[in-house]
Amino acid sequence: MSRRLILTRHAKSSWDSPALADHDRPLNKRGRKSAPAIGAWLRENGWLPDEVLSSTATRTRETWGRMGLQAEKLCFHRALYLAEPADMLIELSGATGQTVLMLGHNPGISKFAERIVKHPPDHARFYDYPTCATTVIRFDLSDWSEIRWQSGEVEGFVIPRELLE
Repeated sequence: MSRRLILTRHAKSSWDSPALADHDRPLNKRGRKSAPAIGAWLRENGWLPDEVLSSTATRTRETWGRMGLQAEKLCFHRALYLAEPADMLIELSGATGQTVLMLGHNPGISKFAERIVKHPPDHARFYDYPTCATTVIRFDLSDWSEIRWQSGEVEGFVIPRELLE
């Protein structure tokens, strides 16, 4: 049996209101275009989540909302806000979905992506994981509690710029 992880960094956020707390920053114009493009890419490839694990930040919530996808289970966890890779692994190990979409922030999400895959994709932007970058990773396991570092096979990686050009 296999499981699939869709690992997405939030779309580009706005810095228009300097007084706004980081957690509360919304998406900017570019981010509002990127999220639907990523959602369409996932739909076209048949990579649809049945569970979402997301940071509670406004920009991650808005990214999910604008992706235009649906999931049976939505979980917003404060622990995923600016989470370290180890914390992300703990959150994922409690998931129950067949295909889980995890929405988070850098630098944690890029470090998590590097550590969770056996072999990184041949893509110049994988290691810096720009906003709304998305990796689709397959794991040979029957339950997320079995998840281990360097165990995933990359099925796809994309950045919004490639979809919007």
